[in-house]
Amino acid sequence: MRKIKTVLSLLILLSFAKINSQNFELGKVSLEELKEKLHPKDSSAAAAILFKKGKTNFEYHRDKGFTAITEVSMRIKIYKKEGYNWANFSVPYYVGYENYNDDIVTFSNAVTYNLADGAIVKTKLNNEGSFKKNVNEYWNEATITLPNIKEGSVIEFKYVLKSENIVKFPVFYFQEKIPINAAEYTTNIPYFFTYKPIQIGYIDLKVDSKAVDGSLHYDNQHNQTVNLSFNQLKTKYSIENVPALKEESFVDNIMNYQSSLHHELEKTNFPDEKEKNYSKDWDGVAKTIYADKEFGKELEETSYLLEDLRLVLKGIDSKDERLAVIFKFVQDRMHWNGDNGYYTDKGVKQAYIAKTGNVAEINFILISMLKTAGLDASPVLVSTIEHGKPVFPNRTGFNYVIAAVNLDGKQILLDATHKYTTQNILPFNVLNWKGRLIRQEGITQEVDLVPAKNSGKYYTLMLKLDKSGQIEGRYRSQLTDYDAYSFRDRYAEMDTDNYLEKLENDLNGIKIQGYTIDNKKTNFADPIVQTFTFTSNNHCDIIGDKIYINPMLFFTESHNPFMQEKREMGIYFGYPKLERYNISYEIPEGYTFESVPKPMKIATPDNELSFLINVAVQDNKVQIAITKEINMAIVSADFYEPIKDFYQKMIEKETEKIVLKKI
Repeated sequence: MRKIKTVLSLLILLSFAKINSQNFELGKVSLEELKEKLHPKDSSAAAAILFKKGKTNFEYHRDKGFTAITEVSMRIKIYKKEGYNWANFSVPYYVGYENYNDDIVTFSNAVTYNLADGAIVKTKLNNEGSFKKNVNEYWNEATITLPNIKEGSVIEFKYVLKSENIVKFPVFYFQEKIPINAAEYTTNIPYFFTYKPIQIGYIDLKVDSKAVDGSLHYDNQHNQTVNLSFNQLKTKYSIENVPALKEESFVDNIMNYQSSLHHELEKTNFPDEKEKNYSKDWDGVAKTIYADKEFGKELEETSYLLEDLRLVLKGIDSKDERLAVIFKFVQDRMHWNGDNGYYTDKGVKQAYIAKTGNVAEINFILISMLKTAGLDASPVLVSTIEHGKPVFPNRTGFNYVIAAVNLDGKQILLDATHKYTTQNILPFNVLNWKGRLIRQEGITQEVDLVPAKNSGKYYTLMLKLDKSGQIEGRYRSQLTDYDAYSFRDRYAEMDTDNYLEKLENDLNGIKIQGYTIDNKKTNFADPIVQTFTFTSNNHCDIIGDKIYINPMLFFTESHNPFMQEKREMGIYFGYPKLERYNISYEIPEGYTFESVPKPMKIATPDNELSFLINVAVQDNKVQIAITKEINMAIVSADFYEPIKDFYQKMIEKETEKIVLKKI
């Protein structure tokens, strides 16, 4: 597709008329814009995009073929010092192609406007304010820093991104973390290209499409100018008054909800040529990745590990034991250098010798060892939470790789880069939607990364209360699966005294004695068990001849995290959870129960969340049993109201007091 036959070039032309919009012109900053002190619809905004205008056209060059050219112009108002960072603007561009020249980014028309004695003062960007840097072997970044920024400044600029890779357009964002007054994006696509537009986010765009004429001239092989005409589809996407993308509680990656537009090339249909499809499925993408020498060839390399593997497996016959021993060996030997990716850097052999590598190198070593030991192991491509969910099949949709083992019909997922993971317990940022397992023969399959099984927190408290309101208690907790992993990841390396000081503060100032913990840095598949005794003087209220106690003591939730009127983003809980509390109170002599919370069960309509409390009184003791369940990792924003209502009722019940009165 990079070269078109001369005879076809006489039939094909790509050119786009300039779109003149009187509303979106650079260099036309007004006094009203400079005088504006606050954003009219969001007084809290530190800055706002007054307009953002983009367009994507094509050029044709006899030697390079087609190039997609995306131009974006922006004007931004700075209201507060917190908005100064918008004067630093970066554009990433791809440089990791094998068959194309690097993308190119250029900035122009970069100016800062300020008011001085009622007059508009312009400060243009100089050479020192524009630079480029290398991000990694695949990406560079072009950045400008606008000069003379003050509260009240207006800045504007334009950038052009040119790419010979026309399989997808740069993503155009219609929403940012500051308000956007107006935005529009126009594509001019010749009739022989078919693109699939994909919109992300919850904001509806106005779309206007129509067929128009296009024309273009270019130099042929004889240095003659060729003028050609063709039909094209012109589509304008626009919107006004877009609110800032606000942070919400319980969100995986806010960028998954940012209003944006993606374009994927589906097919080409040139005159006198057979129709060609470019819209790959994930199978096709995965096969292409496996064929790369830094992927498939590295997985086939095993000579460097054979001697160590023989020693590791000495006397071990069962597949279960082989899997466990190999995983532990790789996890202990290898140290992650912090780099993600599904391609190796220095290679598995060098990484193994150095005992340090990136994600691909460490997990490729694990996969190779498992396969050499006779286990059915394969790589699984993953996009981490911070990388986002892949919008459509493409190589850049993934940035991580883990291992999968099929053992007696059960699939076990493994990641040896982190020190406290174990079988089917992955790092939290890997629990992102779906992965793609690849087999050497080209077969692929989708893999669920989010666990279906609930992780558990189980608490038992035996409490004795005296007349002064002091509590003496025995505490036991048990954490399983992801809750155990979370504890190890946060606290396994922390000094015990420092941890206990933090725990005492977290539990509202109790005093801990006799602390023990099991399986903190060993037996990662087993629960973490903590026990201690404690005393507390600040968990009861004495008013007159009555004592008031929160039934859940220091576990009481008193604040509803879902307080906003409307929710736009899905509610992300990370993984399914189960919490159980068994709390027993012995009250002091001379007191009796005036009131205790009544048993209650609440749940959301489809049982995504549930809460159950049972209370039993016998003589001078009360037994409270509470169960909380979150049965999904993520819930649609459509269910926000039931979840908000659920939390409110649960908190009201948790804060309902046990009341004791003197006899």
